[in-house]
Amino acid sequence: MANTISEDDHNALPRRARTTLLTASLASLIAVAIASPAAAQTAPPATLPADAPQAAEQDIVVTGSRITTGGFTAPTPTQTIGAADIARNAEPNVFTTIAQLPSLQGSSGVTTGTNSTSSGQQGLSSFSLRGLGTIRTLTLLDGQRVVGANVTGVPDISLFPQLLIKRVDVVTGGASASYGSDAVGGVVNFITDKRFEGFKANLQGGITTYGDNKQVLFQAAAGRAFFNDRLHVEVSGEYDHEDGVPAGGFGEQLAGGRDWYRTTTFLNRNIKTDGSPQYLVRDHAQAYQYTKYGLITGGPLQGTAFDVNGKPFQFQYGSGGVPSKALPGNPAFGLVSGCYAQGGFCEGGDLSGNVGIGTTLQSRLDRYNGYGRIGFDIDPDNELYATVNIAQVDTMNQPNPGATKSGLTLQCSNPFVPTTIQDACRTAGITSFQFGSSNGQLPKNITVYPTRKQYRFVGGAAGKLQVFGTRWNYDVSYEHGENITDIHVKNITLTPRYNAAIQAISLGGQIVCADPIARANGCVPINIIGGAAPSAAALEYIEPGNGPYQHTRQTQDAFNFSFSGSPLSLWAGPVSVAAGAEYRNEFYHVIGDPYGNGIGDGISTETPYTSAYPADPVLNTAGTNWYAGNYHAGRGSYHVAEGFLEVNLPFLKSETLGSANLNVAGRVTNYSTSGTVYTWKIGGTWDTPIDGVRLRAVTSRDVRAPNLSELFAAPITTTIPNFSNSDPNRPNGVPATLTILQNAIGNTALKPEIARNTTAGIVLSRPHWLPGFSASFDYYRIKVNGVISTLNAQQEVDLCYLNNITSLCGAFNLNPGAGTPPYVNLQAFNLASIFTDGFDIEASYQFNLGDVGLPGRFELRGLATNVKNFITDSGVPGTIPTQSAGVNAGNTPHWKLLATENWTTDRFSLSVQQRWFSDGAYNNEYVVCSAGNCPVSTTQHPTIDNNTMPGAFYLDLGGSFNVTQKLNVYFKVDNLLDHDPAPSPQTNTGIDVNQGLYDTLGRLFRVGARFNF
Repeated sequence: MANTISEDDHNALPRRARTTLLTASLASLIAVAIASPAAAQTAPPATLPADAPQAAEQDIVVTGSRITTGGFTAPTPTQTIGAADIARNAEPNVFTTIAQLPSLQGSSGVTTGTNSTSSGQQGLSSFSLRGLGTIRTLTLLDGQRVVGANVTGVPDISLFPQLLIKRVDVVTGGASASYGSDAVGGVVNFITDKRFEGFKANLQGGITTYGDNKQVLFQAAAGRAFFNDRLHVEVSGEYDHEDGVPAGGFGEQLAGGRDWYRTTTFLNRNIKTDGSPQYLVRDHAQAYQYTKYGLITGGPLQGTAFDVNGKPFQFQYGSGGVPSKALPGNPAFGLVSGCYAQGGFCEGGDLSGNVGIGTTLQSRLDRYNGYGRIGFDIDPDNELYATVNIAQVDTMNQPNPGATKSGLTLQCSNPFVPTTIQDACRTAGITSFQFGSSNGQLPKNITVYPTRKQYRFVGGAAGKLQVFGTRWNYDVSYEHGENITDIHVKNITLTPRYNAAIQAISLGGQIVCADPIARANGCVPINIIGGAAPSAAALEYIEPGNGPYQHTRQTQDAFNFSFSGSPLSLWAGPVSVAAGAEYRNEFYHVIGDPYGNGIGDGISTETPYTSAYPADPVLNTAGTNWYAGNYHAGRGSYHVAEGFLEVNLPFLKSETLGSANLNVAGRVTNYSTSGTVYTWKIGGTWDTPIDGVRLRAVTSRDVRAPNLSELFAAPITTTIPNFSNSDPNRPNGVPATLTILQNAIGNTALKPEIARNTTAGIVLSRPHWLPGFSASFDYYRIKVNGVISTLNAQQEVDLCYLNNITSLCGAFNLNPGAGTPPYVNLQAFNLASIFTDGFDIEASYQFNLGDVGLPGRFELRGLATNVKNFITDSGVPGTIPTQSAGVNAGNTPHWKLLATENWTTDRFSLSVQQRWFSDGAYNNEYVVCSAGNCPVSTTQHPTIDNNTMPGAFYLDLGGSFNVTQKLNVYFKVDNLLDHDPAPSPQTNTGIDVNQGLYDTLGRLFRVGARFNF
C-alpha cells in the first residue's frame, strides 16, 4: 500500500490565504504513551508496546532509518507516542505532550520567551533533545522537513495538522546520515493518517485554578474515498484561543493571586577574602537605582523618592541601608551603605518600584490551522498525492512594565521638579541630581505582538515497483514552504526622544523641551516625577503609535527522492538497501522599521511595511533608537545538495545464538556556503537466544549546518569607547585605547558543527514469563565540536594577538587608515564544544483486569533520563569548561521522569501521570560555605551560602466516558497539587523562574467532548 511508505506532504500551489479552520488534536489526559523500548518500529496500537510483533508481509516505517521493509529493527532508540496517548493528555497543542518526554530538555513553548522583546520566539513551539537546543533537533512531518518559523530554522509545531496525527516518533540518537543537518540531538517525526475516512471533532475548554488562561479549542477533520477507493480526500481545521496569564505590575504581586514570587536574587557582597560567602541568596531584593515614580540616586539629596502625586518622601531602603549622599566625583557616589554595591541591591524595604514581576507568565495566543490532502491511487500499490497546510499563530506578551531608567540627570531648574526640591538644591549648592525611575506614569506597558503565518505545499508520488524481480519502495516529492513573521511592539519609548523630553525649561511662560533642536522637531516635554500621565502629544512624541516592527519572510524549497528494497538474500536473511538524493534551498529576508534599523542600507525602504524615516536630528540615523526591539534589515540564502545510502546486513540467524544485523549509512552533503561534509552511522542489533532480550548499539557522525541567522545576521553597529588595543606591534601613533565601531554581523565562513553520537543499550521485550512487560536501558554519549558561538569584541582582538588564533584576525581592523574608523566585526565562530552523556530507562507493563474481577485493561509506563555530564567549553584560552548537568536554572537536571497509569474499559478510562525532576544547583561552579569557613572567592569558583535549587513533582489526573459510540466526554487536571515553581535568583529580580523547566501557571482544568462519525 502506498500509504505505508515513509512519506509525504505538500505541493507547490498558490500561497497566502490567511489562516483558518480547525485541525489536529490532543485531548484526554496524560502524555507519553511511550510505546516500547524496542523503539525503532512501527507505531503500535495504544494498547501494545512499540515492538509488538508486526505482520511480516507488511512494510514498516522506521524513523531512525530510511530502510522500509518488513521485519527490520533499527539500532537507534526511538520513543513512540500514539494518537490515543495524545488524546489522553488533552493538551491544546500536541507540542506540550511530546515535550514532556524526559529526553526532550530545553524545548520552547508559550510559557518561555515571554520576557523577550526582540527574539521573535514568543509562542514558538519547538523541540530540544538532550538539552542541545532547538537548532540541534530535527523535526519532520511525515518524514519531510518543515519551513522554519524563525531565522534559526526551527519549525513551529503548533502549525502542524494535529487531529490527523497517528503517532509521533522521537529518535533519541544522531540521525544526520539518514535525514541530514540538525539531527544532532535526534529527530522528532510526526506521522499523519493519510487514509482517514469519516468525520471527527473535538471541543475543549480550560481554565486555571486562579481564573486565568481561559482556553477554547475546536478541531475537526473529515475524509472520504471516491472512485472505488482510488481517490482519497481529507481536510482538517483547528482554532485555539488561549487567554494566557498576564503579567503582574510592580512590586511582588503576581497575576491571579499567585503568591510564589519573592524577588529572589543573588546579593553580591563583592568581598572575597573575609571568610564569608561572596554571594547570598535572599528574597525580597530591592533595586536602589529607581522607584516606581522616581528616586534621587546620588548627591546630597540621595534617598528622596516621589509618590504618585509627585510629593517627595524619604525612601525606605532595605537592609537598613543609608544613602551615601556623597558629592559627584566621590567614589561612593550613588552607593547605599548596608546594601550591596555590586548589582545595586538591598534586602527588603520599599519594593513598590520593582519591575521583575511584570513579565507575562504565558503568552496570549490565537491559532488557526487548515490542512488538506488528496491522494489518487494509480494502482493498488502507487499513489500520487498533494497536501496543503496553511496556518497562523498570533501571540501577545508583556516583557516588562514601563521602561526602567537609571543614571538619568535632571536639572534642579526643571519646572517639573517640586519647589521643595529646587530649594533643597540651592541649599546643597547643586544644579542637578542623579535620578532613576520605573516610569510608572506611562499609561500602558510594553507589549509585543508576534504573528507567524505558514504556507506549506507538497506534491509527490509514493508506492512500490517491481524491478528485476525485487519490490522497491519509492517516494518522490517537492515541497515549497513559506513563513511570514511580523512582530509589532506597542507602548515603547524612543530613547533619544525620551531623553530630550524629560529635560524641560520654562520659556515664555510655558514648559517646553530644553533642547532647541528637539523643540523645533516636535519635542513635547514630559514629567517623570510622580505618576501624572504624559499628555497625548507628549506620549505620541516619545512612543510613536506604530512602534518597532519587523517583517520576515522565509522560504524553503525541497526536492526529495528515495527508494528502498531488498535486492538479495544471504544466509541470515534479506539484505535491505535505501538510497536517495535531496536538494534544498533556504532563503530569508527581514526588514526592520527605520527607527530601529536606521537608513541608508538599501533595504529599509524596500516594502510598503516601512514608512519614510522621520526628519528628526534627535534620532540616530544608524538606528537602535528604541528602548528595546531595535530590529535590523538583512537577507541571505543558501542551497544544499546531498545523497545518501543505507544498508542493513543480517549476518546471524541461529536457534542457539539468536539473530543479528549490521546497519550502516553514509551521506555526502554539499552546502553552497561551506562546501562538502560527510556523515555516517554504523550500528547493529542482536536478538540474543535469551527470551525477549535484545542488544543494540550505534555510533554516528552528525552535523548541524549554520543557519540563516548565523550566516547572514542583520548588521547592528554600536560605538564602543575605551576599547583596549592589545596589538603588541601596533604602529606608532595608534593609541592603546580607542573608540571603535562594533558591527554585529553574520559570518558566511562558518562551517558545520561536527558531532560524534554513540548509544548502546539492552531491551527486554515481552518475555514468555511476563508477556505484557517491556523495558530498555540505553547509554548515550554526544560530543559536538566546532560549536557555533559568539565572542565579544575584546575577546576577538585578544585571542588574535595574544593567543595567535589567526581565524579571528580578519574580523577587525584597529588601524584602517585616514577617514575610516577602527572597527571590530562581532561574529559567530566555530570555537566551542559540547559534551554530554547519560542514559535513558523505559518500561511498560500491560495486563487485563479480568483476573481480579474488574473490566478493562491496565497499563503502566515510565521513562527516565539521567544526564551525567553536560560540559560546554567556550574554546577561549584561559577559561574553564562549565558543567551544567544538574543545574536547574538551565535545561539539564540530573534526573527527569515521566510515568503514566491508565485504566481503560469499553465505557470509560482513568489516567494518572507523574512528572518529576531532581533537585539541582544554581551553578555547579559555586563553592558553598558559611560565614567564617569560606575559602577565597574567585571568578571561576565564587563562594555562596546556598547552592540548592529544588526539583519539582507534578501530578496530573484525567478521564473520559463514552456517552454513546460516537460521543466521548473527558476531563483533565494538570498540576493537581498546584505545585509552585522554585526561584532562579540569577535573573536578578526578573521573573525569577526557569519557565522552561518549572510549571508557572499552577493547577489547570480542561474539559471537552469528542465526536466521531
